[in-house]
Amino acid sequence: MRFIDEARIHIQAGHGGHGCVSFRREKFIPKGGPNGGNGGDGGSVYVEADTNLLSLYDFRMQRSYRAQNGMPGQGNQCDGKKGDDIIIRLPLGTQIFAESPDGEEVLCDLDSVGVRIKIAQGGRGGKGNEFFKSATMRAPRFAQPGEEGEEKNLRLELKILADVGLIGLPNAGKSTFLSAVSAARPKIAPYPFTTLEPNLGVVLHENDIDRRMVIADIPGLVEGAHKGVGLGHRFLKHVERTRFLVHIVSVQDTSGDDPFAAFALLNDELALFDEELAKKPQIMVINKIDLCTANEIANLKAKADEQALTLYCISAKEKRGLEPLLEELWRLQAESPLQKPLVHPHVPDEDTAVESACSVDFVYTYEK
Repeated sequence: MRFIDEARIHIQAGHGGHGCVSFRREKFIPKGGPNGGNGGDGGSVYVEADTNLLSLYDFRMQRSYRAQNGMPGQGNQCDGKKGDDIIIRLPLGTQIFAESPDGEEVLCDLDSVGVRIKIAQGGRGGKGNEFFKSATMRAPRFAQPGEEGEEKNLRLELKILADVGLIGLPNAGKSTFLSAVSAARPKIAPYPFTTLEPNLGVVLHENDIDRRMVIADIPGLVEGAHKGVGLGHRFLKHVERTRFLVHIVSVQDTSGDDPFAAFALLNDELALFDEELAKKPQIMVINKIDLCTANEIANLKAKADEQALTLYCISAKEKRGLEPLLEELWRLQAESPLQKPLVHPHVPDEDTAVESACSVDFVYTYEK
């Protein structure tokens, strides 16, 4: 299933049923009073967060949702049946915007599991003529029509909820790292922009199977990402709700007078996109150390010490240096607050899961 993080849909709440005009007519009661029943209310439209969903793909396929209309009233004081509500289930982390000629309005943010929010009210049913009976009006010959249900055009935007956000330049080895520490199997190839869609990996703690950590692999970012260069604005939004960031740089990008310039470049992009994003705790990682010598690694660490930087050197391909890094991830997960409540994704059945050599759980990835 292809990963889709934005969609537009149209919703229509049900219309209320019309009230009934009716009079009691029986064999020995030729002039009975009014007995028209009320119309039923129209069904409303609700949205609900569902952890079994991780993409808005289905909403590119079906774009229109309509609740049931209320039934009209009938004679003999019979009220019409209420229309059925509809519940639209959306991935956790979906924001819902109502579109109008004047712009957009935020309706709700599905940032916690099980939340059910009404976004379109069904129309009220009309009153039957019995409702209008009074001492001065014994035989009303009119009834109230049902009200129309609310109708809205919505824009859905998904922002992934995760503990860890992996960021870095293209071809830094983020997907290789994700596959090394989790059961995720993202596409990996030796060229930039292999990853074009976010991937999620779920890691289990080695000593506590109840502890889980969700890692989001974000496609590579380039200079000007905050302006949308390389679709950066579409990718950056997915790290807004993470606890902290893991900034991965290839050892091949550490040459020159300032070996840490790649870290500074993307930190500037984070700050320009969202100042709060740049303030998140961050772990600096140099990947692909299998491509350099021990002396070169020692020089990098020495320069990091001179600048009071904490640096982790790993080879995700050869799974070297991962244990100290994972320990730091678990420590930060315990200490770093979440901007939004995080509930871990639904875990598939064991027979459909892919196991990894590390202490991991399962993963959701998306294929085009």
